[in-house]
Amino acid sequence: MESLIQEMEKFDFSSDEKENISRAFEEMDTDGNGQIDADEIGSFLALVNCKTAQYKIRQMLEESDLNKDGKISVFEFLTMYEKLNKNKYEKEFKKAVTAKAGIKSTQNSTISNEGTQHSYSEEETAAFSHWIYRSLKEDPDCKSKVQDLEGDELFARVNDGILLCKLINKSVPETIDERAINKKGLNIYRKQENLNLVLNSASSIGCSIVNIRAADIGEGKPHLVLGLLWQVIRIGLFSKIDLFRTPELAALLQEGEELEDLMNLSPDELLLRWMNYHLANSKTYQILKNGEKVKNFSGDIKDSIAYACLLEQIQPRDEETNDYALMPPISADTNAADDHARAEKILKQADRLGCREFVTPNDIVKGNSKLNMAFVANLFNTHPALNYDDIDQEIIEETREVKTFRNWMNSLGVSPRVNKFNRDLGDGLVLLQLYGHIQKDVVDWNKVNTPPYKSPGENMKKRENCQYAIKVGKQLGYKIIGIDGNNLYDGDEMATLAVVWQLMRGYTMKILERCSYDGKAATDPEIVNWVNDTLEKGGKDSKVRNFKDSSISTSRVVLDLIDSISPGSIDYAVVTAGESEEDKFSNAKYAVSMARKIGARVYALPEDLVEVKPKMVLTMFACLMGRGLDNVNTKEAAATQQES
Repeated sequence: MESLIQEMEKFDFSSDEKENISRAFEEMDTDGNGQIDADEIGSFLALVNCKTAQYKIRQMLEESDLNKDGKISVFEFLTMYEKLNKNKYEKEFKKAVTAKAGIKSTQNSTISNEGTQHSYSEEETAAFSHWIYRSLKEDPDCKSKVQDLEGDELFARVNDGILLCKLINKSVPETIDERAINKKGLNIYRKQENLNLVLNSASSIGCSIVNIRAADIGEGKPHLVLGLLWQVIRIGLFSKIDLFRTPELAALLQEGEELEDLMNLSPDELLLRWMNYHLANSKTYQILKNGEKVKNFSGDIKDSIAYACLLEQIQPRDEETNDYALMPPISADTNAADDHARAEKILKQADRLGCREFVTPNDIVKGNSKLNMAFVANLFNTHPALNYDDIDQEIIEETREVKTFRNWMNSLGVSPRVNKFNRDLGDGLVLLQLYGHIQKDVVDWNKVNTPPYKSPGENMKKRENCQYAIKVGKQLGYKIIGIDGNNLYDGDEMATLAVVWQLMRGYTMKILERCSYDGKAATDPEIVNWVNDTLEKGGKDSKVRNFKDSSISTSRVVLDLIDSISPGSIDYAVVTAGESEEDKFSNAKYAVSMARKIGARVYALPEDLVEVKPKMVLTMFACLMGRGLDNVNTKEAAATQQES
């Protein structure tokens, strides 16, 4: 899907079209190999009973097969879709996709988008609702909200932000300070604050919230709510699929590999390798499937044989006797009348493991890749069944700085998603996309090499992208000294961090440009002056000298600034003097959440304030300045309107 997203950037598709295209390609590409062959095309058209347009669509597919290899590549598919989009068969084709995917449609009217039709999946709605119930049923603030949570009721119950705040904390603990959540007296304003907190916190953990507004969640727009929920759930499910948190993953090393090779795999790739590791030990699977590896979470698992054999392998055993803990033990019994019956059979076994989540028999048989991946991830988190003690190399956790930058990049919807900082930035594409968020049209995409990179020359094309990324940065006036594209390509972390920091700073300053009176970004001294002026106008005694001021470590100046921007927002009864490290962290955690609650897109972490990290302190104050200027501009606009 990553190549699909990248190729879509070359076409003038709307966000809704991109969503439909992704669904269409995923549903048609049943074997998950990134191409569509004749059999998949025929099966798709037959399943959706697409009769009237069948001949025309087949004809267009043939025309789109540019290299005449009998398969439709990502680029060829997009070319076909663009043609379909311009003629009368578009609606029928989209109806076909909708019928195949089992999705519903809803009419959402907005000022700029009146009557636009969006689609969403009933299966995802049911799966996510059940996961929320399981995750939050014991939470005293959520018990009543998750009872009988079924169907479209989900969209109404998330509109005050409480369930979403809690779910974010389940996925990434301690992201949101509970003291910042409005739980009582939930009028429109207080719900809006919660939803601000939700979106800005989701952004801070790496969710892409581009084109999602608090009002969209408040109105319960299904496709946007489900999109946000999936990202939050996915981040939580994938958090343990990491060598630092689960060192036993080293058992998945293959001949000739080193830990670095394993660490470079994405969570999706690690999940598939984990699954195949256990299937390799299953005699039943080796006989029935001739040792064929599972390559995707769609076509390769539809018959449930892989699942039946996987469950047998990962079921718990007694540590002393090595006997199966469940009686009778789970067996790889694949006998069933059909695939649906076999799927139901394996889900009953998964239920015995406490893992019947995310999928129904229909989801398995249809090959819903998103829900099947979630099902496998939950199996891994609950029963990894790995044992590996022979680790003679230290596994280093990514630094806080890398994590913050990675989450910032992902929140802007870059593709591919950044999982491994050095690896995923090594072809320059992500950096070039980030420049586009800072200044439109600054990147000439005709000069950019895009995947798949063909050999020979693959490495050269990536290096060219990296060199171009450095060139664009210098054109924007960024301080990129002693660094060239080779540093990025070679995975030089220090050099890459330096470049990404310049991008993050540029992005933050761009926010201030949009809010300022003269359209210019503020300098560091101007930001400090604004902070102190705002504090004085708010009747606060605190002030700062610069972004290294040691007084920032208590976070009281940050809390005072927030209260000056949004009077009465800070509950000073929960703020401490910040004398101990524990009290400092408590204040910082509250300050970060409250900044997000009043609408500041803050990526800094509590530790950054406690340790007074100048770079992240700068972003904190700059984001708050942007929010403060927004408030002033809004008030002035309202006053002008009243006068007129």
